[in-house]
Amino acid sequence: MTEIQPILLSAITCNRVIFDKVSGMPSIIDIVQTINAPRYPARHPQIVFFCELTNGHGATKAKIRLVDAQEEEKIIFEKEGTVQFKDVKQIVTLAMDLRGIVFPHPGEYRFQLFAGGYLLGERRITCRKIKLLPNAGANERKED
Repeated sequence: MTEIQPILLSAITCNRVIFDKVSGMPSIIDIVQTINAPRYPARHPQIVFFCELTNGHGATKAKIRLVDAQEEEKIIFEKEGTVQFKDVKQIVTLAMDLRGIVFPHPGEYRFQLFAGGYLLGERRITCRKIKLLPNAGANERKED
């Protein structure tokens, strides 16, 4: 018998997720698609990997992984846990708050979500090296 895998509904990287105290509904704050840094390796102070899953059956082993797409998917970060589904129609929300992740060089990275050993999906994030202009304000920068 083949184990039925959950379905990934969404995967987003952002700076913060706020959950409403009454409804429990999430609000995603500052979606992150690109990280700009003047030098590498670059430490990002905080990034949240947010995802929603459905079609799960009971306790399901899950893994979130950050990989370097240029280095044959070298693993930068990985965390495993168990997600509990009460029924197949339930939508389970995961928000993993990651602090101090170090990106070794500019380029493409991917957050990957696995369940039951299968890749459900991934979210790409790009790191760019920027040059800060002398006496530049916070919003003035030049790309390499």
